This record gives sequence, C-alpha cells and structure tokens, in this order.
Amino acid sequence: MPVPAANHYPPFNVVRLSHVEYVVRDLAASKAFYADTLGLQVTHEDSQTLCLRAMEERGHHCIVLKKGADPVANVLGFKVYSEEDVDRAAHFFKEKALPVAWIERPHQGRTLRTADPFGVPMEFYHRMDRLPPIHQKYALYRGVKPLRIDHVNCFSTDVDGSVAFWNAIGFRVTEYTQDAETGRLWAAWLHRKGGVHDIAFTNGRGPRLHHIAFWVPTPLNIIDLLDLMSTTGYLGNIERGPGRHGISNAFFLYVLDPDGHRVEIYCSDYQTVDPDLEPIKWDLKDPQRQTLWGAPAPKSWFEQGTAFEGVTVSDPILKAQPIVAP
Repeated sequence: MPVPAANHYPPFNVVRLSHVEYVVRDLAASKAFYADTLGLQVTHEDSQTLCLRAMEERGHHCIVLKKGADPVANVLGFKVYSEEDVDRAAHFFKEKALPVAWIERPHQGRTLRTADPFGVPMEFYHRMDRLPPIHQKYALYRGVKPLRIDHVNCFSTDVDGSVAFWNAIGFRVTEYTQDAETGRLWAAWLHRKGGVHDIAFTNGRGPRLHHIAFWVPTPLNIIDLLDLMSTTGYLGNIERGPGRHGISNAFFLYVLDPDGHRVEIYCSDYQTVDPDLEPIKWDLKDPQRQTLWGAPAPKSWFEQGTAFEGVTVSDPILKAQPIVAP
C-alpha cells in the first residue's frame, strides 16, 4: 500500500512526544538505572512514583515510573500547541468513536486520555509545570548525558493502518520499509518535531511498546555509557549496538532497564522540517536498513516488547520477516 500524502492541516496540532509512563517492580533499582547510570534528573520521588527529566528539558518529566507488580507501559504522552488543541483532540477522538476521558495528572494541566484504533494508550495536554533550566549546570551531567526524550517505537499488527491513523493527526512519514511481495509496510517512521521520528511502528505482535529513546550529545557519550554499564553490574542489560542505523542514519545503542523495558540511546539523525520532504523507501531484505554498520539485530530485538496496561496483544497481519542475527 502506498504511504499516505502528508497531512499539513490536521484536526489538532501536536508539538512532539512528551513522556512515557512505565510500571516498574522496584523503584530503587529503577532509580539506580535511570538516574545514577543513564543520568536523567529526578524531579519527584515518593514511595510509589519517580519522575525524571533530561538535561535540556524544561518540562517536569519525560518519564514517569510507577511502582507495581507487572512491568507494563501505561501511556504515551504528547504535548499539543494550545489548550484549544486539547479540545480539538477530544472532538476528533469522540467523532472516531475512540475513548475520551479527562484525567487528573500531577504536574500537568488539562489532560485528555484516549487511544488509537489499535489500542495504543495516549494522553494529550498543553501545559506542564516548568522547571528552571539546567542545560548549563555541567556538574549535574553524568552517565550518557541524556539531553531530551526523542521518540518511541511500537510494535503494530497493521503498520499500514497505524500509519494511516497517525498521518490523519498530522504525523509525517520520513522513512519506511516495504515488503516487496505484498506491498505492505513492515515499518514506518513518523514525526512532528522536525527530526526523523516522534513515533515509529514495527510489524510484530502488538500493540506493544518496543522502546523509548533519548537523544545524547555525541557517539562518545554512548561509548562512555558502555564502559560504565560493563563495570557496574549492567553488562547483561546491553542488548544491541553500538552501531549506525541505515534508516535515520542515527548512531545507536539499545539497553534494557531492570524490568526489561528497552531504551535506545540515540544521536546523529537529520532535520526533516521541510513540509515537502519525500519519504525514503527501504526494501525489507536490505540488511543496511536496520544496521548500516555493526552487528545485526538479535532475535530478542524483534520479539521482546513491553505490553500496554490492559491492552490485548495479537499477531500481525504481515508474516514477512527481515534479516535476523543467529
């Protein structure tokens, strides 16, 4: 199926991916990983919740960790341009007969809770508590020196359907992988903020969250993190990389947190702000689409993901498979 034409006048205006909320079993272990090892900054902590932000971020949180028995993902959060856009989003989802609920969220203004047609839970808001800038407080920099949350990637049972829906709300495709035999999309990368993606969809059992990603200053920060993790008890949490993606051109590393939630450390992709930028097509059998150079992706990278709370997981429509490392 062809990639839909970019929708430059969506029903409401999404600025960017804002945050992700995870359930974790041990907040102390998660704090040791996200704050002490990766280097995110703690903005709130109590017996049930840990909120963190990255070094360039002024909003209160880019990741929220909730203590619980089952390590799942609760929600993907997106910032919209105005309070009116929150109302426009509610109208859009109501017209599509999708869930619409107004929820109370600490440190956020009015927040709309909803889901896409496949069950991916989302929330939209305009206002979040602002914190003082810390990007020049270099004494705080540690770990991989994360600057900001960049994107999420989700497993989808129907990538064509996911792309069609997210295109309808203004997300533009930058790159995609197409199965030559069926013509169906195997994966696609979509953005709002002018990078390669705020969200991507990969064919697989879903809907599930494949990973969240943080932007870092340079590839050398990733090398420093590898040295740190390999000597502080996290060697087994290094899943894939370092390497460079063909799609996005990004220098990458994938690691797993103590509950198995996947985190990508990411830099060096490219600007996509021109509204007439044409998407780049990749063949599913091209090994450089996933790894321009570096070791091929392991089997776990194609199979392991984080379930969304209360959302049923099913098999994908498309059965085609890319190259998988032994």
